[in-house]
Amino acid sequence: MNAKLGIAIARRLGASCVSLVFVVVAVFFITSALPGDVAQSLLGQAVTPDAVAALRHSLRLDEPVLLRFASWAGGLLRGDFGMSLVSHQSVMSMVHERLLHSLLLAGITTLFAVPTALLLGTLSAIFRNTVFDRCVSVLTLCVVSVPEFLVATLAVLVFAVQLHLLPALASISDIHSIGSFLAAFSMPVATLGCVIVGQMARMTRAVMVNVLSSSWVEMAVLKGVSPTAIILRHVLPNVVAPLFNVMALSLSYLLGGVVIVESVFHYPGIASLMVDSVASRDIPLVQTCALIFCAAYLLLTTLADVVALFSTQERSRA
Repeated sequence: MNAKLGIAIARRLGASCVSLVFVVVAVFFITSALPGDVAQSLLGQAVTPDAVAALRHSLRLDEPVLLRFASWAGGLLRGDFGMSLVSHQSVMSMVHERLLHSLLLAGITTLFAVPTALLLGTLSAIFRNTVFDRCVSVLTLCVVSVPEFLVATLAVLVFAVQLHLLPALASISDIHSIGSFLAAFSMPVATLGCVIVGQMARMTRAVMVNVLSSSWVEMAVLKGVSPTAIILRHVLPNVVAPLFNVMALSLSYLLGGVVIVESVFHYPGIASLMVDSVASRDIPLVQTCALIFCAAYLLLTTLADVVALFSTQERSRA
């Protein structure tokens, strides 16, 4: 790795760190401005103002916002995400198990969506302007145009209500066999995977068509190189970095889609935990969940940029 590449990577990592600091500040002040009062929510509507004020004081909600931010940010630096205002448990202990469940759902969706999208996008590029290419393009465009909540609702209506093939709720506590595993994850994974496959397949096709249309590929064709050798030896090594960017951008979409999917199917993940904590005005829990989503998005985009920098250096050497 030369000095220029090292400087470029250091700048990108520095920009990510600055972005993370901005995210920390934005998450705190935006969540602090949410309407509602957790003290009023916990005590009910018939409580006296003095009782509400006493509970707010015990929860340190009456402190100045800058003082609360300094306390929260200092806890983050120590690895302390605070305590839940509702359950009085450690936020990290509540997030840990839910985060593992969300990572499991994201991992299964990735294993299903990425190979499918890459295969469809690559075949569409190879057989571009054919009936197969047009069918894939129309199908992916239709899938991308449909919002996740509609796909999830239709899946529940068809497969759970009408056909009685799959459970409407994704209860992972009842998984004891491969059949129960497939039953619990089929609809959530299919709902998340539909849009991801559509987006990634279209972007993969665009990347592959761009490379296949290059002059050096045309030269290889004129020299009589077989199509398989062109794809494996010449095209794929040159699309690794662009495809990694495609995968990173598409997988970052999981961070938004998983909120809807976990809510519809009552999947016990971190997204449904964040929705419940917003409803109960449990601000420390909301802040931690939002921070995890933002940090994951920054990590994916940073990895994509670093891979792109390495790819640029390799192409310049070639």
